[in-house]
Amino acid sequence: MEKFIPVVVIKELAETDKILTALKNIGIHCAEITFRTACAAEAIAYAAQHYPDMEIGAGTVINAAQCEAALAAGATFIVSPGLSPAVAKICNERNIPYYPGCVTPTEIMAALELGITTVKFFPANVYGGLKALKALSAPFPQVKFIPTGGVDRSNIDEFLAFDKVAAIGGSFFVKEALEAMENT
Repeated sequence: MEKFIPVVVIKELAETDKILTALKNIGIHCAEITFRTACAAEAIAYAAQHYPDMEIGAGTVINAAQCEAALAAGATFIVSPGLSPAVAKICNERNIPYYPGCVTPTEIMAALELGITTVKFFPANVYGGLKALKALSAPFPQVKFIPTGGVDRSNIDEFLAFDKVAAIGGSFFVKEALEAMENT
């Protein structure tokens, strides 16, 4: 797993090349393309075909139908804002990593019961940030977290220094990549 997982919202398929090229230019070879737009599956398929050196996943996957569509398009990992047992089952059957949003002990226990040990912690800033992750790590030492939401350049190093953080998710990576591309 990459240490940085950019949350990518593609509103028009034509944006895909610009965004993925910008991410690669700053050394990021991963993208979580969200299922928030009408062209999400098409963008994932395009990215999987044209950027084979990148890990292309699907984000904001909230049900089995979206999961099936994302996997059919070529997604290599699935991310959800919450935990879906139906999505977990599909991913488990196909040996696809699934990172559900889990912020409470009950949600983390449900994920563990489904065999999931790496979870998205979203929105990290609303649910206590790094202090919450450290507190949750005590009863769940086997769990790794992907904090997303409220993580940015001002606090990223603190999160990355914590050994229970598997990766950082965020849309700010896309903004930085595009700004870097414009300034070259």
